[in-house]
Amino acid sequence: MMDDSANGSQALSTRTAGLYGTLQVHYQSLLDRSTPHPGARWTFTGFMLLMFMLRIVLAQGWYIICYALAIYMLNLFLAFLTPKIDPEMAEEIEEAEAAEESGPGLLPTKNDEEFRPFIRRLPEFKFWLNSTKAVLISFVCSFFSFLDIPVYWPILLFYWIFLFVVTMRRQIEHMIKYRYVPFANFGKQRYGSRK
Repeated sequence: MMDDSANGSQALSTRTAGLYGTLQVHYQSLLDRSTPHPGARWTFTGFMLLMFMLRIVLAQGWYIICYALAIYMLNLFLAFLTPKIDPEMAEEIEEAEAAEESGPGLLPTKNDEEFRPFIRRLPEFKFWLNSTKAVLISFVCSFFSFLDIPVYWPILLFYWIFLFVVTMRRQIEHMIKYRYVPFANFGKQRYGSRK
């Protein structure tokens, strides 16, 4: 009798693992197929965000969930705008290496105007994926009444706007100081087309 229950639970766990593996393969396949379509991906995320905001406005609650989502998405956006290697730290490391390697007869190995591609700290696909997950989780959380904590929402809105302005001002100053443009179509030299 004990052997039958042990075999049954083992078979159940094997089936569960197989089902989980199948779901994981389908999920990854869906993500792989969506990769070359950023417009459609962001449209879906925007639609889900609009549905969430509509739910918040109509239900007049869950402002804390909305605020947490806004802060998280601001954090993701800042990571998206920031270079993977901070230019300030890179300059300090280069100066330290140059001081260690300097000596008679050494030739310069770098040019100050060397091309450096902009590599993001958070790639666009991960930015989209994390944003979409956050919106979906927030939408689901808005159906649980114990998460509807009563707050005065204009204070949260004002504080988020203040936080957005301060962090974006600092980020833009950093971009200007280290001369990098995180957007592909702006700030790059364009050449005339051949005919």
